[in-house]
Amino acid sequence: MARNTDHWSRAAAIRMLAMDGVAAANSGHTGMPMGMADVATVLFSKHLKFDASHPDWADRDRFVLSAGHGSMLLYALLYLTGYEDMTLEQVRDFRQLGAITAGHPEYGHAKGVETTTGPLGQGLGSAVGMAIAEESLRARFGSKIVDHRTWTFAGDGCLMEGVSQEVIALAGHLRLGHLTVFWDNNDITIDGKVSIADSTDQVKRFEASGWHVQSCDGHDPDAIDAAIEAAKSDPRPSMIACKTHIALGSSAQDTAKGHGALTDAKLISDTREVYGWEHAPFDIPSQIKCWWEEVGQRGNQARRDWEERVEALGTGKRKLFDRVMRSETPGKLASTLRALKKQISESQPKVATRKSSEMVLEVINPIMPEMLGGSADLTGSNNTLTPDLGVFSAENRKGRYIHYGIREHGMAAAMNGLAVHGGVRPYGGTFMCFADYARGAMRLSALMGAPAIYVMTHDSIGLGEDGPTHQPVEHLAMLRATPNLQVFRPADTVETIEAWELALTATDRPSVLALSRQGLPAMRLEHKSKNLSAQGAYVLREADGKRQAVLMATGSEVSIAVTARDILQAEGIGTRVVSMPCWELFEAQDEAYRRRVLPAGAVRVGIEAASRFGWDRWLLGERGREAKAGFVGMEGFGASAPAEELYAHFGITAEAVAEKVKALL
Repeated sequence: MARNTDHWSRAAAIRMLAMDGVAAANSGHTGMPMGMADVATVLFSKHLKFDASHPDWADRDRFVLSAGHGSMLLYALLYLTGYEDMTLEQVRDFRQLGAITAGHPEYGHAKGVETTTGPLGQGLGSAVGMAIAEESLRARFGSKIVDHRTWTFAGDGCLMEGVSQEVIALAGHLRLGHLTVFWDNNDITIDGKVSIADSTDQVKRFEASGWHVQSCDGHDPDAIDAAIEAAKSDPRPSMIACKTHIALGSSAQDTAKGHGALTDAKLISDTREVYGWEHAPFDIPSQIKCWWEEVGQRGNQARRDWEERVEALGTGKRKLFDRVMRSETPGKLASTLRALKKQISESQPKVATRKSSEMVLEVINPIMPEMLGGSADLTGSNNTLTPDLGVFSAENRKGRYIHYGIREHGMAAAMNGLAVHGGVRPYGGTFMCFADYARGAMRLSALMGAPAIYVMTHDSIGLGEDGPTHQPVEHLAMLRATPNLQVFRPADTVETIEAWELALTATDRPSVLALSRQGLPAMRLEHKSKNLSAQGAYVLREADGKRQAVLMATGSEVSIAVTARDILQAEGIGTRVVSMPCWELFEAQDEAYRRRVLPAGAVRVGIEAASRFGWDRWLLGERGREAKAGFVGMEGFGASAPAEELYAHFGITAEAVAEKVKALL
């Protein structure tokens, strides 16, 4: 390609900013930005619908850098096109403490970063979720209000990660025609040539999954442009295999070295010479910067026209659109849930909390059209489908329930995209034990503060006969150890209602609802309008007489604690029962409240059909003492047997709790 063309110099600006940023940080990945700069230049200047002066415009196209290690590509584009917060100083401070230019793009740090990427394949999964959100919103509000595309750059690493097949298959099945993936086909990984580890024909793989697939020279702007036009005209999701050279033009081109940080002064100097780039580090000639800034403003009129169309919406539709895009719950949510709580407190049903969750969804989903539910194949077990939803499919975009298939990781990754896209509230179900499969994406939910809701049923040995492969033991501890993740384990239907309310009103963090398979008796027998679960833990039953023991429990074990209290009280041992549906919320309470719930002096026993890990915070801390603390729960894995037999076998019974208390007094 001739290097005196306008396109070359504009793409070279991206390449040189990437080289300069990585060199200044002495850390990072230079090769991918150098290799994909041509594709990025064509996409941003000719096809991407965006307005750099209004980066949160709801109908903008979404650009996802799934190969997040190439973050300098994105930062360079944001700076060049004129995003206000992406200053040259931020680019210079790449990977430095306090800068918005993190090592991998982080959602919420910089405008224009649509999702956190870095763990390979996650951006691709999020992009699929964004494309689903766009289709759903377009069906609801019409193409005059919602009509945008999702574009993502993915590398060999993204396509090797298993999550990629889950979301590629899902996208093809759903015929997400507004999604385009650019494969940076450079044949290089950190270890060397791709061929040392993989021989997959990626083109055939995507074709087999129902995608429209093309190949092009990733350094030929005309070929790139033509491929994008063809992708836009096809009703299927598109993959464009862009044959590129990693670290283009440098001595590290087409080598594993080119993947990482190119910081050698001579290499950089030589590359400048190859590029014909005679400018100092971080110095972009004014005519090139002005051209890029014009690119950043080209969507200005389209955005203004869109705003006029939104203004012309009917009052009701406009109000709904604004509310869902702001992630606000409807005003009647609280009163609807209070009414359900009152009804449940009076009828006091004994049901599994997975069924309780379904009962809540039956009243939530009709008043929250933004709810987009789903399950990883276990719909009948997770109780996540309500009659009003309809199924989201290639034929029915108005459906609000997604059959994700047996793809827990893909489901969670797509839910992240749904959550950060805006306009929808995603929830998805699976067995709690399979949080293991979804974990990579769940961690990113927490890191981003994406308000995805994970409905995880079969939460303990109480699931019974399926045995230890399906019985979560360490999972509560693992989930609770994740920062910014709310983990709810409700004891009955009332607590489940409260947990759902808290999950829906939390817009800056994801939530897990750990729900039982087995029926649980009602614990909240007296109606209270206040959401007691919002405090994380509260006194469920007070001691009669002098308080000598405090029993702390979650979920299905709260009823065991209440029965143990009856045994102890009959023997004159004053016993308080504390239900702890959400540790994270209890930790957030002030010390005065925590002291009232967990006062000093009494024996403390924690009860949970899971690992003790984490419980010492409440047993030994918060004014507790080791000599007066005990735990009744699991020390190993479960077994295959009916639930009642398992609880007796592992000693998680009211009688065992009472004996533990008496031994500690």
